[in-house]
Amino acid sequence: MTSVKRLLREYRTLDEIRERKDELLDELRQDSTKMSTMWNQVFLKREENSKGDYIASLVSNGVMAFDAFLLIRKLMKGYGYLFGKSKKKKR
Repeated sequence: MTSVKRLLREYRTLDEIRERKDELLDELRQDSTKMSTMWNQVFLKREENSKGDYIASLVSNGVMAFDAFLLIRKLMKGYGYLFGKSKKKKR
């Protein structure tokens, strides 16, 4: 990580401190409004999908599930001993 260097200000009067305080308050308010809009966008209700989109997502999820099943089967066949499955020897 890179370190962030901040410039240290020297304050000589109370007015300078008050001005800096007002600047920081404005920055905090801007950040607060930005965060609240981002937070509200997270929970926006999504628009309804059509039946075609619904079927396409079902097919896509089905293909992913089948692919995951085949991957797990292949891994268990090759590396089953890692999962406690021992290969039985034929006599």
